[in-house]
Amino acid sequence: MNPPVLPMLAKRVAELPAEGKWIFEPKWDGFRALVFRDGDELEIQSRDEKPLNRYFPEIVEALESQLPPRAVLDGEIVIARGSVLDFEALQLRLHPAASRVKTLAKQTPASIVFFDLLSGGERDLRNEPFELRRMMLEDILRNATPPVYITPATQERATALDWFRRFEGAGLDGVMAKPASGNYEPDKRVMLKVKHERECDCVVAGFRWYKGAENEAVGSLLLGLHDKAGKLQHVGVCASFTAEKRRELLHLLAPYRTNALDSHPWKEWVGHLTADGETGGRVPGAQSRWSRGKDLSWEPLKAELVVEVAYEHMQGSRFRHMAHFRRWRTDKRPQDCTYEQLEVVPPHELATIFAAAR
Repeated sequence: MNPPVLPMLAKRVAELPAEGKWIFEPKWDGFRALVFRDGDELEIQSRDEKPLNRYFPEIVEALESQLPPRAVLDGEIVIARGSVLDFEALQLRLHPAASRVKTLAKQTPASIVFFDLLSGGERDLRNEPFELRRMMLEDILRNATPPVYITPATQERATALDWFRRFEGAGLDGVMAKPASGNYEPDKRVMLKVKHERECDCVVAGFRWYKGAENEAVGSLLLGLHDKAGKLQHVGVCASFTAEKRRELLHLLAPYRTNALDSHPWKEWVGHLTADGETGGRVPGAQSRWSRGKDLSWEPLKAELVVEVAYEHMQGSRFRHMAHFRRWRTDKRPQDCTYEQLEVVPPHELATIFAAAR
């Protein structure tokens, strides 16, 4: 089996399945990675088929010493700092300078957590049931040592529900459910995932045009929350609107565009060319190494509209993923949209999870 091989994917569901034979695992929040080992050759492939070896030299070294001579494994690269996973530290590793990568590898070393085995020796395992692949994975990693781990797994739904509640504070995304008899199907959503979702009220302080439809349709809304000092911080965007809704938004937002920049809380960010503002917060219209040249220009709005959005969890002071529109809150004042409304989940010690993984 030669790279590239697209990883098997998951579809989101509201709750864990209650019937049938399933194997449950924590959902790790990192970089998906398929590892191909053939003698002296070792390649770490990303979800989008790109090589990752140069960004994680400490992982390469560990895998060369711990994996069998021939194997293909599926897993997740993560960085744990203190008691939580740090996705921002993981993103910093995608740096073009080898010297910077080497420094970060020492300062914030990464780990790799495996959860599937596609091939072992001369045997292609993709058409074998997952429970067999899991047993073989446990066998070849029985002597694994950090930074190489095997993810915890259980067939008990009650245990998985406990993980869903307890592990979130450590930065884990949720829980995966995999059919015990399922084959490995590349690029198909045959696994299930249950992720955390919460709601909060945000100020709408700007928007971006829908791609290829400038002055015709709204693509996303820029969201803000007030910090303890009363300053409106950019926390992310909400999108996923229908074509009809995008056109409706254009008319709804029109009155709030007039002279919006005159007293806008993000006025100093217009035309900003760096990834971070003076306060250390992310600038709405700025490029970073992860924006890949996308048009991030934005249109300011008077910071008077309040919207209720659903989000999964926070990454520092921002939403980890794109938020989703729920409804307008005409009964809420913009100044009431603060970080204090967010639920803070105490971290579960990652040491406990990693110990279980070993």
